[in-house]
Amino acid sequence: MRVALFLTCVNDTLYPDTGRAVVRLLHRLGVDVDFPVAQTCCGQAHYNTGYRHEAEPLARRYAEVFGDYDAIVTPSGSCGAMVRELYPRMGERARAEGRGGSLAEVVAPVVPKTYELTEFLVDVLGVTDVGAWYPHTVTYHPTCHGLRALGLGDRPRRLLEAVKGLELVELPGADECCGFGGTFAVKNADVSAAMGVDKVRHAESTGAEVLCAADNSCLMHIGGTMARLKVGMRPVHIAEILASTEEEPAV
Repeated sequence: MRVALFLTCVNDTLYPDTGRAVVRLLHRLGVDVDFPVAQTCCGQAHYNTGYRHEAEPLARRYAEVFGDYDAIVTPSGSCGAMVRELYPRMGERARAEGRGGSLAEVVAPVVPKTYELTEFLVDVLGVTDVGAWYPHTVTYHPTCHGLRALGLGDRPRRLLEAVKGLELVELPGADECCGFGGTFAVKNADVSAAMGVDKVRHAESTGAEVLCAADNSCLMHIGGTMARLKVGMRPVHIAEILASTEEEPAV
């Protein structure tokens, strides 16, 4: 199986260690991973801000770069949802506007083989125990795109529950948005900040050392709120927890 890593803009720019963790994890599970250097933004920021037509060349680029792979794995629920949920919608909208069906045809092959990391581990590789070791108390925040758009369900929790040394504690109000929402945090800053405070206070009440999620954009928002509130917790991407072993522990 030819597998490619779709790292995403946020991870490439701000959280490259998450991408490295994905590669270490998949290599440990016997999966060879390519990193196509021609990959660019998926177009989510453009699309969500109203620049739908400007997002279309990026969708075509994604299909061109990743089209020959059997599976495309991304450590981002929001970018995974962009490909899986919104690329088909963009294609059908272009057709309805009389601009032809070429976009829909181009993106169709890559849509079903794009997987968020926990989906790929559980559904494709068929594993929940990935041999990880992480001796910390952790609470898990299911991000909106993973929860609602991709329907990740209990996959992340099952993976975390199998990690040696990890104590998983329930997050109150887990299904509530953290307030990031990409450009929502810019356009509705006060509401976004208030939602972030609610999320952090819920996380703080668990007594956990670490708040875990499967999307660094949400963790960036939550982590910034934690820093401002001087909360003694750390935001950590699930890939970095799953990549941690006794021989190579996560920092």
